[in-house]
Amino acid sequence: MPGEPPEQPSLAAAEPGELDGRTLAGYRLEHVLGRGGMAVVYRAEDLRLGRTVAVKLLAPELARNETFRQRFVRESHIAASLDHPNIVPVYDAGEVEGVLYLAMRYVRGRDLRALLDREGPLGHAQTVRIAVQVASALDAAHAHDLVHRDVKPGNVLIAEGTDPDHPEHAYLTDFGLTKKSLSLTGLTTVGQFVGTLDYVAPEQISGKPVDGRCDVYSLGCVVFEMLTGGPPYRRDDDLALLWAHLNDPPPDLREQRADLPAGVGAALERAMAKRPEARYGSCLEFVAALRAAGDAGVVGAAEGAGGVKGAGDAGGARAGSPPRPPEWARPVFEP
Repeated sequence: MPGEPPEQPSLAAAEPGELDGRTLAGYRLEHVLGRGGMAVVYRAEDLRLGRTVAVKLLAPELARNETFRQRFVRESHIAASLDHPNIVPVYDAGEVEGVLYLAMRYVRGRDLRALLDREGPLGHAQTVRIAVQVASALDAAHAHDLVHRDVKPGNVLIAEGTDPDHPEHAYLTDFGLTKKSLSLTGLTTVGQFVGTLDYVAPEQISGKPVDGRCDVYSLGCVVFEMLTGGPPYRRDDDLALLWAHLNDPPPDLREQRADLPAGVGAALERAMAKRPEARYGSCLEFVAALRAAGDAGVVGAAEGAGGVKGAGDAGGARAGSPPRPPEWARPVFEP
């Protein structure tokens, strides 16, 4: 009829941009925040409570798989029950018009992927500050038999911290797309691989049962990228990358960051061991070793250079940065 608004496409058939302004399950979608192969995330308004939230819509084909739908609902409820300062709270989960959705806290900031793209390699201190928050979130999930399985920079949100000693607050997200440990294999029942290839553990690739130690491996890969600016294995195609995770030893960190203590590389090598039993037993145990290695390097540098920190231990130091001159030489080098 003339004057009638055009018919809106169904939710399952709509392109992401076509949903701006639509309301579903009590949430008015405003605009796209990000998208991936399995989902798109919107900034939205919770019309019942008048707050800003993030709403994730999963690919429609996932809702058509009954096993995936049941698992999604079950694990979303578990994720919603996790009360941890470094886990993005899940407010709501369900299905509307044949599409699965998650409503979560809207975090003002950017993800770790954007931070690394902008800043490049991070210093040891900043890396540890972020990693310990992610590790704490992961261990809390593991205590509930929930394994994340897709730890990557894009799933770590970085918000402003509370004070100069805590300049960033890290949130781990995407728990609603995980699988329970021990009982399920590394491939989804709908034929899709769970995990991002740059950070995926060997046992996920081979389809073996997994536990929290697969997240230790992935966190090790993420920490390696935080320190070097790139993932541990860089290959020309996906098959070569999977082979590297399965067979190639972890790369030597000091080939790219000679300014860091050898113990930092040793901690990464153990975290990225091929066999789960050879890794750290928890994510916090790994980060504790990472911090201790850096602290030992600071002490060694201070003893060897009159109390001067090594470049790699400054929070914002970059690879290749020249060391600061000792105190007695600063009048010569610095006006």
